[in-house]
Amino acid sequence: MSRIHATAVVDAGARIADGVEVGPWCIVGPGVVLETDVRLVSHAVVQQDTTVGARTIIHPFSVIGGDPQHGGYKGEPVRLEIGADCLIREHSTFNRGTPVGGGLTRIGKGCLFMTGSHVGHDAIVGDHVTFANHATLGGHTEIGDRVFLGGLAAVHQFGRVGQGAIIGGLAAVTRDVIPYGSAWGNHARLHGLNLIGLKRKGYDKTAIRRLLAAYRDLFEGGGTFAGRLDAVEGAYADLPEIMEITAFIRAAGKRPLCLPGE
Repeated sequence: MSRIHATAVVDAGARIADGVEVGPWCIVGPGVVLETDVRLVSHAVVQQDTTVGARTIIHPFSVIGGDPQHGGYKGEPVRLEIGADCLIREHSTFNRGTPVGGGLTRIGKGCLFMTGSHVGHDAIVGDHVTFANHATLGGHTEIGDRVFLGGLAAVHQFGRVGQGAIIGGLAAVTRDVIPYGSAWGNHARLHGLNLIGLKRKGYDKTAIRRLLAAYRDLFEGGGTFAGRLDAVEGAYADLPEIMEITAFIRAAGKRPLCLPGE
């Protein structure tokens, strides 16, 4: 059984699952799906055409599922999907997709969005991602699993951050950041691998040393970058993390890559 406060406004077209709590002064719009045990604390808006995964909690003054901030949007049907077990703190804003971007903004499970987080239209956010206060994604961005975005960090539209990477506070990320990378500075530069994240994920010293050796060969070795990329793919073919990094780089197309010392 759901609990809906008397001051909340819930559209007749919204679908409310068992165990949902909609607190005081919340607004739930048309086409919204609140799955089992979702909680809207108070003064939260889930505007429209949004699915909120089970057990996700949305804190006051957040606006979830708002129209995309895109000049070409003319009211077409587009959606936002949020996975289970997310925590969305105060004043966060998540936009729905656009027709030109596939019509969907998607957020994975188990994510933490601290105060003032923003997810732009058509963004794809992986599982267990953390946004510190006021971290921001532009439209069409892709954020891998277990990424950490520091406070006031911003990822430029169409930017990619590979899984397991960490972005320092205040970083302006205008270039793609490799999986497991550690990038910071304004504009963000690559400063190695996310060693803290690797240790937390259970990598031992031997594994980390091999990953660091591959990183140095790729980014600090002699010859051309293309030649080093080929060499690292051959020398470290048994390391799935390094193969993920090289695949990420090759998939970049014309996207610039965040590199050390630039």
